Amino acid sequence: MQIYLDYSATTPTRPEAIALIHNTLLHQWGNPSSLHEWGGRSATVIETARIRVANLIGASNPESIIFTAGGTEADNLALMGVARLYCQPQHMIISSVEHSAISETARVLELWGWQITRLGVDSKGKVNPQDLAAAIQENTVLVSIIFAQSEIGTVQSIAELAKIAREKGVLFHTDAVQAVGRLPIDVEKLSVDLLSLSSHKIYGGQGAGALYVRPGVELIPLLLGGGQEMQLRSGTQAVSTIAGFGIAAELAMQELDTESSRLILLRDRLFAQLADIPGLVATGDLSQRLPHHVSVCIEQADGEIVNGRNLVRQMNLAGIGISAGSACNSGKINPSPILIAMGYSEKAAMAGIRMTLGHHTTLEDVDWTAMVLKQILQRLGYISDYK
Repeated sequence: MQIYLDYSATTPTRPEAIALIHNTLLHQWGNPSSLHEWGGRSATVIETARIRVANLIGASNPESIIFTAGGTEADNLALMGVARLYCQPQHMIISSVEHSAISETARVLELWGWQITRLGVDSKGKVNPQDLAAAIQENTVLVSIIFAQSEIGTVQSIAELAKIAREKGVLFHTDAVQAVGRLPIDVEKLSVDLLSLSSHKIYGGQGAGALYVRPGVELIPLLLGGGQEMQLRSGTQAVSTIAGFGIAAELAMQELDTESSRLILLRDRLFAQLADIPGLVATGDLSQRLPHHVSVCIEQADGEIVNGRNLVRQMNLAGIGISAGSACNSGKINPSPILIAMGYSEKAAMAGIRMTLGHHTTLEDVDWTAMVLKQILQRLGYISDYK
């Protein structure tokens, strides 16, 4: 029996996307920038996908969708695209729980002389809007706050945070890679200026992403060349991959309410079944949370025996795919920087795991996973018995 519970890492490409990708490779393989019929067919595929992705996030102008190779490139384009507008380093604000596509980009900007403020979070991983208001300076040009944190599932108060930035005349970006297709999003009601999303998080296949750029917002492109994607992302578009992204976006919008409700029931059931493990605590905000996301850590664990990476390996041997927040460098296990930012001890931050549910997750999968995890903890000597 195999159970995949790592949907926040990637999702299996859905059959409808595979079929469209295959058909596009066979019949719409032309260069979409070409003026002849073959190019026109491919261009139609791109623009159809653009409309579908725009609809998913409530963008009234499809040309506000800039296709990229993924969420990481979209994040980089947002931060670097703004930074390159300025001859002299300015000030940016991010949170302390950003994805590395944001935090590493900010680190490089810091090396270039930019001032970076990293807002702290509370024990649930949430940014306090008052902290953002206090951090904005005269030379602040961009705020980037993650929409939903991939390791702990916490959803930020994006509308409130974006409103604060807009009132101060500061651009606001959010990495919504984990949220799009799982939560209802309307970029115009949220008042965000830039938003990143990714195809392979919504069953559309790997290799495509997008950056929403509010009309009127200026960026300097990272890639120069033929001027594709409204002059913001040069290079011949990956037509078939973008087609898969588009159909996945359309279907995600159609299924959003029913699938989210189903996943919330499964998520809460798994949390409940793990609640009797001694020392185990749920991480992140349990109410403002991604519908498919279960994350826990074991505060009393012996880090040499029970750590996130070891639990991932043990679960994998049992046929269950999960993930850990801790990292391993040169053989040494390092605590999760996200859990450390939330105030957890180093020992607890090494014993965090994440189980994320998806289209193929069943009630039986959830029950089996809880039982197997307890068996593993018993075998490792952490718990003496389980029910």
